[in-house]
Amino acid sequence: MSKHRILRAGKAGISFMLERRTVWVSLILLAVCFIVIVVSTGMGSQPISPLNVIKALAGKAPPMEQVIVMKLRLPRVIIAVLIGAALAVAGAILQGVIRNPLASPDVIGMTEGASLGAVLFIFLFTGTISIHWMPLFAILGAFLITGLLYVLAWKGGVSPLRLVLIGIGVSAAVKSISYMLIISGPLQLADRSLTFMAGSIYGMSWDKDVMTLLPWVAVLLPVTWLQARNVNIQALGDDVASSAGAHVQKQRLLLIGLSVALAGAAVSIGGAIAFIGLMAPHMARRLVGPSFGSLLPVSALIGAIVLLAADLVARTAFLPRDVPAGVFTAAIGAPFFLYLLYRNRNRF
Repeated sequence: MSKHRILRAGKAGISFMLERRTVWVSLILLAVCFIVIVVSTGMGSQPISPLNVIKALAGKAPPMEQVIVMKLRLPRVIIAVLIGAALAVAGAILQGVIRNPLASPDVIGMTEGASLGAVLFIFLFTGTISIHWMPLFAILGAFLITGLLYVLAWKGGVSPLRLVLIGIGVSAAVKSISYMLIISGPLQLADRSLTFMAGSIYGMSWDKDVMTLLPWVAVLLPVTWLQARNVNIQALGDDVASSAGAHVQKQRLLLIGLSVALAGAAVSIGGAIAFIGLMAPHMARRLVGPSFGSLLPVSALIGAIVLLAADLVARTAFLPRDVPAGVFTAAIGAPFFLYLLYRNRNRF
């Protein structure tokens, strides 16, 4: 029996070959994600049983529970899924293109660039233009910082190691600029910006948040998956990719652009949530191997589950306080980063 399943879109001329193992892992992770969604939606100051959560999703729960599930908790849960998936895929692309296991949007400065764009939006345009424009500002901020990284790292091409090292320095500088803006601004906006910088998905709504982020993720994730073959080629190294006929620098620029857009859109809503883009691809690689046709969807599911779990703990562990989810992802991710650094110590 073949170990692979072929996915084809005949009219578009697109095909994918997935291992059956990847299909099964994806189905299991989808089931886990749904379970965590139901559990997370039911937990809080007023607990709701999983059965009643499912009834609420079907529109058959008592009125009070229907409002709690559909209006108050489900938007936050959906946002966690979207942000976790976007950050995980952005990190997977970077690790493939840069060929560095420590690469992620927050490590090389993309997250900080997006945060700076969002903080500028908060300070300059709060109350004057629609919040739906915030992702655009965050993505522009991420693109500007990534463009700066590209220029500084260029030396007859962009060296992956040089890009990471310069990115770490630029990331620290951009973060300091964001904090300077926060300190010098009005107290009310500063409080909102500090919560944003910590990475929080508190108080999400369907119209203001879910419908703002959903179009970006719904478009960018499939487009990124269609580029999986190019990420595989990039991961082989510049010499091998060039000998295979690939336009290395053009492909690298496109793939980094997709990563920037995903990270920027996620950060614009959830703030600077760290380490999802670092951890999820490594976990996915252990499950389905290094091929990006399998790695990207599995990374997205793992990223969604990790952020869902982190937000569940953040929301319920210290009631009535609601701790930013980014605090917990950082608490998990920092030791994970040190572990990766130790394991790859001979490469640096």
